[in-house]
Amino acid sequence: MNQTERRQYLINRLLAEEPQYSEIETPSDVQGQRRLLRGLMNVRRPGQIGEEFLQVQDEYLAETAREKGITDLSELEPLEDGIYVWQGDITTLRCDAIVNAANSGMTGCYVPCHGCIDNAIHTYAGVQLRNACAQIMQRQGHEEPTGQAKITPGFNLPCKHVIHTVGPIIMGELTEEDEELLASCYRSCLSLADENGVKSIAFCCISTGEFHFPNRRAAEIAVKTVRDYRRENNSEIEVVFNVWKDIDDAIYRELLG
Repeated sequence: MNQTERRQYLINRLLAEEPQYSEIETPSDVQGQRRLLRGLMNVRRPGQIGEEFLQVQDEYLAETAREKGITDLSELEPLEDGIYVWQGDITTLRCDAIVNAANSGMTGCYVPCHGCIDNAIHTYAGVQLRNACAQIMQRQGHEEPTGQAKITPGFNLPCKHVIHTVGPIIMGELTEEDEELLASCYRSCLSLADENGVKSIAFCCISTGEFHFPNRRAAEIAVKTVRDYRRENNSEIEVVFNVWKDIDDAIYRELLG
């Protein structure tokens, strides 16, 4: 199969899974097809799916990654010992682990083509990631508390692992509890990474954006927590602060400059 044939196969299989989608017509243009496929993957509930689907999906996502381009950690220059800032798409970064800013359900964002990082990570990891997260949550038996962390394979992402953490949601004035919960996210991810032999980890800007944590204060907490953890635990784990927006890139470079 070429990439067009793979995309059409995946769309048809996902449409066939749900009778309510029977009247959806597949767009003729590539961008429309990509958007439909992503949306269908986003709304699919956890559950078994055939090996043929997984093989085609994995081939499709591998080619998609090649088209987007992959950045290897070895290509980056640290701003201080073991700490980097990188502006780009975290789903294209090759390192041991990337951090997903998850919600308390922990199985990803179900809003079709939503712009959050949770949606992007689940989209490009493939349906296996949602299934793995669902198994973790089934064993746990309750929603994921804020400030903790769970680890899964990266599946079709360039990274080996994804570490999922739920950051605080800011509804009004920022509180000391909010700040401590955010620091706990970073500590929990770093500790879990060390426990699992992860040598490099890329953090997204946890709780900013959809969760409304002020960007500068979030960055200050992130940098301090990472520095303290590495020093207090004699940890040599390499840390990448991954940013998407120019404002976050400027803030992190100022803090680490």
